[in-house]
Amino acid sequence: MEIEFIRSLRKRLPHSPQLAVGPGDDAAILHPDGSVVTCDLLCDGTHFSVGTDSALSIGRKTLAVNLSDLAAMAAQPIAAFLAVALPRDEASIAENLLDGMLPLAEQFDVALAGGDTNVWDGRLVVSITLIGRCPHQPLLRSGAKPGDHLLVTGVLGGSRMGKHFDFTPRIAEALYLQKHHTLHAGIDCSDGLSLDAARLAEESGCGVAIDLPAIPLSGAAREMASKDDTLSATDRALGDGEDFELLLAVPADEAKALIAAQPLATPLTKIGTFIEAPGLWQGTENFRPLPVTGYEHRI
Repeated sequence: MEIEFIRSLRKRLPHSPQLAVGPGDDAAILHPDGSVVTCDLLCDGTHFSVGTDSALSIGRKTLAVNLSDLAAMAAQPIAAFLAVALPRDEASIAENLLDGMLPLAEQFDVALAGGDTNVWDGRLVVSITLIGRCPHQPLLRSGAKPGDHLLVTGVLGGSRMGKHFDFTPRIAEALYLQKHHTLHAGIDCSDGLSLDAARLAEESGCGVAIDLPAIPLSGAAREMASKDDTLSATDRALGDGEDFELLLAVPADEAKALIAAQPLATPLTKIGTFIEAPGLWQGTENFRPLPVTGYEHRI
């Protein structure tokens, strides 16, 4: 599975003085200039379907998921480099992909600075390398402490009904919170709440307990659950993935103040607590193990 594969790769990579933050976070930070660099690759048949989804939506999503990685680091985007392998019989899709990216690039002041284009006999593959900077302290996955509250922006679950294409990366929210409040750690919720919360806890050397009734569920998650009772709306929030909301570890007093003040245009909700015991748990007092669900590539 993907997680084990990445763990194996991280063990083999030598330490480099050129990295202030290396593999294990949503992006790397280079030393000494502090550039924040992330790369995400999307494939037809896994992240979108060329036969069903519009090229405009595909192009937008490709840039948006990279912006979400920078949001998780509380980084301001600067420039993007696009690499695309176009299907030989559908190469004309390239212009529509770009048209899908341009409004989002303008919204977040991202320069589309170059890249590479190829044509082959396979399906569409699009990769973006995004460069940014942290105007404040970088937000890492590794800073959560037992007693911190787990907060989430927005609502979760049911992203496949459209949110995975039209979500707004939480760049502005992350920059505001990191500037004005104390955040110990963060990650974007791309692979499912349970999997990403577990990652956050693991990188921080602690555990996390999720209060399942407190999870803010989207209307799409509830609608999908009403049509297919094999998964509840909560199950979908835990495992659907591609919500691209922020999961944040926040000191208890700071978290209480944020929940009371609600300083963002999108809601902040407390959905759990970081604890000493490693792993993923459920409940508020008598913790019970919570299975880790979510999306992993089979490698």
